[in-house]
Amino acid sequence: MVTRVARGRRVVLQAALAAAGAAAGCATRGDAAGQPGAPAVSVRPDRDPELARHVLNRFAYGPRPGEVERVAAGGVDAWIEGQLGSGVPEASAPLAAALAPFETLAHNHTVALKAFAQLQREVLQPGTPEPRRAQAREELDALIRRVQGQARQARLLDALYADRQLEAVLTEVWFNHFNVFAGKETVRVTAGYHEREAIRPHVLGRFRDLLGATARHPAMLNYLDNWQSVRAGFAFPPGTPLPAGFRAPRGPNENYARELLELHTLGVDGGYTQDDVSELARVLTGWSFDRRDPGPEHAFRFYPARHDTGPKRLLGRAAPGGGQQEGDWALDLLARHPSTARHVARRLSVAFVADAPPPALVDRLTRVFIATDGDLREVMRALAASGEFRDPAVFGAKFKAPYRYVVSSVRAIGAAPADVQPLVRAVAAMGMPIHGCPTPDGWKDTREAWLGPEALRQRVAFAARLGDATRSGTLPLPAGAPRDAIDAALGPAARAAVAGAPPAQRLGVALATPDFMRT
Repeated sequence: MVTRVARGRRVVLQAALAAAGAAAGCATRGDAAGQPGAPAVSVRPDRDPELARHVLNRFAYGPRPGEVERVAAGGVDAWIEGQLGSGVPEASAPLAAALAPFETLAHNHTVALKAFAQLQREVLQPGTPEPRRAQAREELDALIRRVQGQARQARLLDALYADRQLEAVLTEVWFNHFNVFAGKETVRVTAGYHEREAIRPHVLGRFRDLLGATARHPAMLNYLDNWQSVRAGFAFPPGTPLPAGFRAPRGPNENYARELLELHTLGVDGGYTQDDVSELARVLTGWSFDRRDPGPEHAFRFYPARHDTGPKRLLGRAAPGGGQQEGDWALDLLARHPSTARHVARRLSVAFVADAPPPALVDRLTRVFIATDGDLREVMRALAASGEFRDPAVFGAKFKAPYRYVVSSVRAIGAAPADVQPLVRAVAAMGMPIHGCPTPDGWKDTREAWLGPEALRQRVAFAARLGDATRSGTLPLPAGAPRDAIDAALGPAARAAVAGAPPAQRLGVALATPDFMRT
């Protein structure tokens, strides 16, 4: 006998299968906006509800019930300027209450790093008695689970409840740009701190500050191996305390230098060569961190004895000074390079406008980046005011990545879950675990990356579970029909499909429609 839940998922599945074809057919409808020969842009007025919905879908994780109307009534420009404001308000009461139990948020990366190093040493050192080794292994696993679990839940809670929604969205965008993988060595306990310490404070600041913060963070130094990058022929003095299981390096490591050029700054076509990769790796020798005694503020250390002091040339320029200053000079050079300006402009255009962004918009944002010395607030302000961003042709033109789909679903129905662990697991099941991308390029933000049969099946299952939870009362909803906010985002055909579904399954069907899967 088919259960009620199974029947419900079958109904939702039918809508999802329709969503696959519809999303595949129309997800590129905005790609031509701003292209030569394209129709003139018809920008919506400031208080237009459709523009308000578009802005909330791109600059936030989707509207909560009644939010489209509130933003439209107050003016879209005023809402955007509030999001771009330089003030740092306290966390909203719901967010602060939700984050209060997470003790790992009360300290910086040095505490978790030092605890990790101590336990790892006991696990790996040959002289540790076996009973203590087993206990230390359990304590290490518990530390990793606690730090990672709280970091992932904090990210999701911030996306659900933060008043500064644009900062939450930009934190995800820039974490992907400067991705680290929470499955590698000490990064298992520093990835979340990388997001909170190196990314979030700088998403509306200067790109150079963002670049420098990531370059010095122990999560990046470990993930891309620069902590082991030393001058050719370097050897640790006898008796030097080294991490358990550590294999001493013998020369420069090019991993970080390569990704710094290809992904973080200039871009793959940014005009650098393999010689530049090798020279940049030499410039950054000695940039490392101390896991054993990281100090109260930061684990970053520059070790002069490990630094290559020979002459170097990067992008045709001789490296001035010496020591750590060479690395700072290289970051200055890369942050202010025209290719970096274009790379950043395109990255933001893809994230907020279209998978294939209009070249005219990329050109314009590139000029703003250069003129403002990489002021990301001004670049975002120019993007928000652009005709390309406000063109109705790009409304709903992007396909939601799993993280955005899950968060926007919960926000749309006005739910306030006390436990977000099921949401963390749902995002992971859809193939996008938080802090879990193993490759340096981070998760993609395009239709091709996420539109597929298995991805849709996972969304169907999530939509059905969310519907079950609201009907059973395990996920409390505010007074009123929880589907109203979703219906407002759907087109006539989708609303008709939802209305034709059995009442108990309408919420799940609404979440599975092509309209809701797009942003």
